[in-house]
Amino acid sequence: MKATHQLAKIERNQASSKAEELGTPRGLSESERRTYARIPAKVDYVPSDMFSQRGAETEFFGPNADGIEIPAWTAFPEVVEDVKPARKGRRSRLSGKEEAMLFLRYNYTRYRLAGLVAKQLARATLGRAKKMIVWYERAMETRADLVRANLALVLAMAKRTRIPNVDFNEVVSEGNMALLRAVEKFDAGRGFKFSTYACRAILKSFNRMATKTGQYHQRFPAEYDPAMEKSDYDTKRHEFQQADTIETVRDVLMLNRAKLTDVEQTVVMERFAMNPAERRMTLAEVGKMVGLTNERVRQIQQCALSKLRRVLGEDFAGSQVA
Repeated sequence: MKATHQLAKIERNQASSKAEELGTPRGLSESERRTYARIPAKVDYVPSDMFSQRGAETEFFGPNADGIEIPAWTAFPEVVEDVKPARKGRRSRLSGKEEAMLFLRYNYTRYRLAGLVAKQLARATLGRAKKMIVWYERAMETRADLVRANLALVLAMAKRTRIPNVDFNEVVSEGNMALLRAVEKFDAGRGFKFSTYACRAILKSFNRMATKTGQYHQRFPAEYDPAMEKSDYDTKRHEFQQADTIETVRDVLMLNRAKLTDVEQTVVMERFAMNPAERRMTLAEVGKMVGLTNERVRQIQQCALSKLRRVLGEDFAGSQVA
C-alpha cells in the first residue's frame, strides 16, 4: 500500500533518534532491532474505559477473540487487477460491530505500548523491549487492516474531486495520507461510523491541496520545462563571436587592409553576403556578374580568403601580445 509505505518511510527517518531516546538493550536479533528502532518515544492513543478492565487483552487478542475478515476493495482504474474478482454476494465493507472492535484493538495495542515505552524510558530492559516489539507489530497489523478496509473511501472521494494541474494519482496519494491520519485520531466510542469521519477528513485534505496548488500556480504561472535548465552560455558565446568576426571582416574589406583587387572584393562581398540586406550568391551568379567562369571565381575566392586570413591572424596575434 502506497500510503502505508509513505508513513513507514517517515518512521524510518526518525528511527535513529528514537532508538537513542529509548535505548536499545543487548540481546535483540537484527530483525528485532530494526522493529524496535521504529517504535516512537511517545505513543498516542484514543482512551477507553475497557482498556483498564481485567481480561481486556484476552478479549481483544485471546484465542477466543472474534476473527474479522477484511473485505476486498477495488484497485485504481489505471491498474489492471491481477487477482480474481470477489465472489458474487461477498460483502464490501465491515459491519459497525467489526469496525468498532478493530479500532478498540488498535487503540488497546497503542495503550499497552505507551505504558511499556514510559517504563523503558526510565530503565531499558531486554524483556520489556521484546514486549514492546510484540505490541508494536500488533498495532501495525491492526492499522493496516483498518486502512485496507477503507481504501475504497479514498478512491470514491478522489473520483469526485477535480483539482486543476494535479494528477489523479497525486490526489489519491494525498487522500491515503489523510486516511492514515483519520485512523490515528478516530474514537469509535462516540458511536459514529468511521466513513463519516474519514470522508470529511479526506475532503478537507483535498481542499488544502487545491488551495496550495492554486497559490503555487499564482506565484509560478509557467510550467516547469527541463529544457530551460540547460545553460545557453555556449550558444550565446558562439553567436557573439560569430557576429564580432563578421564585423571585423567587414571592416577589413571596407578599408581594404588585405590589399584585395576590385574583382576579389566583389567576389567575397557577393559570395558571403557581407551586406545584410542582400542574399548570398552562387558561384555561377557571381561569374555572370564579373564575366568569369565558375572555376575562376572559386580560385579568386580562395586567394581572397587567404589574404583575409593573414590579416586577421596578424590582428589576433597583436591583440594577444597587448
